[in-house]
Amino acid sequence: MKFGVVTFPGSNCDDDMALAVESLTHQPVERLWHKEHDLRGCDMVLLPGGFSYGDYLRSGAIARFSPIMQEVARHAAKGGLVFGVCNGFQVLCEAGLLPGALLRNEDRKFICRNTWIRPATLNTPITAGLKPKALQVPIAHGEGRYYADSATLKALNDGDQVLFHYCDAEGKLKEEANPNGSVENIAGVCNAGRNVFGMMPHPERAMDERLGNTDGRALFQSLLQAALA
Repeated sequence: MKFGVVTFPGSNCDDDMALAVESLTHQPVERLWHKEHDLRGCDMVLLPGGFSYGDYLRSGAIARFSPIMQEVARHAAKGGLVFGVCNGFQVLCEAGLLPGALLRNEDRKFICRNTWIRPATLNTPITAGLKPKALQVPIAHGEGRYYADSATLKALNDGDQVLFHYCDAEGKLKEEANPNGSVENIAGVCNAGRNVFGMMPHPERAMDERLGNTDGRALFQSLLQAALA
């Protein structure tokens, strides 16, 4: 099993992502530069958070045109696993690999704090190993408000493609538990093929006991189990 972590100009969570995967899975991790045309045999591609190309247009809008994204799209089309976090989620939406879009936070401010999320489905590789309870995972974004039109939302819900909802510590969906105004408290989605995943919160920042939070481990363990199955 080999992981590939993509670095765009402005990525700042690529080291976090690589370290998280290496320390938990003990599997090889390739560092993939955005101008490359080869995934180097990676089984799972990870798009980390940050500010790709400075987010000068829309978050992820320029990164989608990087050469590496052509390879990521081909990988996904063949059923390969792809996981984007925060800015990586934005890139996947801009590239059309995930439905919906990420907009400015409802209060127009950058938010950096812990949030609670709960799995909306256990029928995907990233959630199959989870328990139906709230997980504490930090966020750090200014454009994390998930949006989709009514037709897309219906397709997501009918297709069981919503991965996570923002919730309170008890796992209840409440308006005050929604940190950025995301529609229906959505914190992450997957594609219809269930092999491309995106989420706003940062599970790679909830992996180390020294940080007082290891809830993110379960997501990566679930992905690894699915990849090795």
